[in-house]
Amino acid sequence: MHRFLAVVGVCGVVSAIGLGTQAPASPAWAYGLPPADPAAPPRAPRTAPPPAPPPVDPTPHQIPGTTKTLTMAQIRDYWNVGDWFPDEHPPMPNVVVHGRQPHVRGCAMCHMPNGKGRPENAPLTALPAGYFVQQLLDFKHGLRTSADTRKANTALMIEAATEMTDEEMRESAAYFASMKWTPWITVREAATVPKTRLSGNVFFRLPGNVTEPIGNRIIETPEDADRFELRDPHSGFIAYVPSGSVRKGGEFVRGGGGKTLPCTICHGQDLEGLGPVPGIAGRSPSYIMRQLWDLQQGARKGEWSPLMKPVVEKLTQDDMLTIAAYLAAQGR
Repeated sequence: MHRFLAVVGVCGVVSAIGLGTQAPASPAWAYGLPPADPAAPPRAPRTAPPPAPPPVDPTPHQIPGTTKTLTMAQIRDYWNVGDWFPDEHPPMPNVVVHGRQPHVRGCAMCHMPNGKGRPENAPLTALPAGYFVQQLLDFKHGLRTSADTRKANTALMIEAATEMTDEEMRESAAYFASMKWTPWITVREAATVPKTRLSGNVFFRLPGNVTEPIGNRIIETPEDADRFELRDPHSGFIAYVPSGSVRKGGEFVRGGGGKTLPCTICHGQDLEGLGPVPGIAGRSPSYIMRQLWDLQQGARKGEWSPLMKPVVEKLTQDDMLTIAAYLAAQGR
C-alpha cells in the first residue's frame, strides 16, 4: 500500500491554501511524540544537531547468543558501528559501518546492521535497491520531509543524504537489498496497554503492572528495554493495537474497504514487494503510519509519491491505523 523508506522529520502545521485553516494534527504516537499543543505556534524546521559523542564507559556488556563484549561507547559510536553478530549478515560497506564525517553517519547506527530499523526510524532490509536510492535522492532534493516538525531525526537523514556520494548511495542500497526480511514485531490486540514513557521517540513500559486505555493508538515497545539499549538484534518489539483493528485493516489491504485500492495490487499478494515496489508485510506499524500520513499531508512528494497520493487521499487516521496494524501482523 505504499512506497516508503528511511526516516522522517520536517514539515509541520501548515495553513490550507487560501483558507487560513490549520491542517489536522498528526498522529503523535506514530512519531514517538506527545500530542501536539494546538495553541502552540507553528515551529520552523529544526536544524539537525550534531550527535553527542560516545559516552566514556569502559564497562563491557554482553547479550545472549554471543561471547562478544562491547562497551556503551562502542555500541553508540556513529563512526564505527558496534556489531554483535557480524556473521549473520554480509560484510557492511564502509558507508554503512563508518559513514563519513562530519554528517554522513554510519547507516547501521540507526537502522541496525541487520537493516531492520527500530520504531523511531525505517526498516531497510529487502528494500529494492532502485527504490532505496530514489528515497535518498528525495531526501537530498527536499522532496521528502515529515508532517510533524518535532521529529528531529528526519533532519539528520536529510543532512546525510545531501552529502552522500552516488557510490555511497549505491553501496548502501545494494547491502540492504541483499538481505531477506524476517519480522521481529509481535502484534497484540488489546483495549488496555501497559503504561509507558517516551524517550528518544520510543515507548518504554513503566515498572509494575499499571495500564491505561489504548485509545486510537498503536503502542510499539521493546520486548526487553535493556537489550534494546544494548542494540541486541535478536530482541524485537511488541505492538499493542486496538481490538479488532487487524481485521478491519485487512479489509483495506486486501479489498480497499470502499475507500482505496487494495495494497496487494502494487505490493504483491504476499505484501513482500513486487519489482521496484517495497515490501510492507511485518514492518513497523509506527513507521507505516507515519508514511501514510506524510504522503497524505504532502510531506513526501518525490518521484514515486504521486502513485500513493490517490491511495491515501480518502483514508482517515483510524483507517491508516488499522492498515498499519494488519501489515505489522503479517509475515509471521
